[in-house]
Amino acid sequence: MKLFATILLLVATISFVGCGPSEAPNASSPADHDEHAGHDEHGPDEHGHPSEGPHHGSLLELGNEEYHAELVHDEAAGTVIVYLLDSSAKTSVPIEATKILVNLTHDGSAEQFELVASPQSTDPSGKSSQFVSTDVELAEDLDLEDVEAKLVATIDGKQYRGDIGHDH
Repeated sequence: MKLFATILLLVATISFVGCGPSEAPNASSPADHDEHAGHDEHGPDEHGHPSEGPHHGSLLELGNEEYHAELVHDEAAGTVIVYLLDSSAKTSVPIEATKILVNLTHDGSAEQFELVASPQSTDPSGKSSQFVSTDVELAEDLDLEDVEAKLVATIDGKQYRGDIGHDH
């Protein structure tokens, strides 16, 4: 358990240091990069993007600012809703997928949750920009202090991952 805490502290330190203005170019893949982690939730970030989505949820970067996901966590209802958005984090991006995933680890255990497509009225037939989970366990697990969570979505045949922080 002590090793897990040390690794978690190291990851948090690296993430925090990576947001500074003297950041070197990143050689990691765009799917693993989240340069918006830890930024203020209410105003535009240093790139001019809002840090709160159109539905007042937390924003996650997908790819190298290619897309964003907005996570709305309604603790009272026990639901988690994810909206897929464009690079400006303002316009919905409907995709053909019937589900997206949240992979999380806590207490040394890994779990995977599905969010199913729930098309908005503006989404074209056969596509969805909104994905919903009514799994109370996911809603509760996202509130745990020691949880690490990633959103996984396939957009136009390419898989994207975004870190879900505790600021949701």
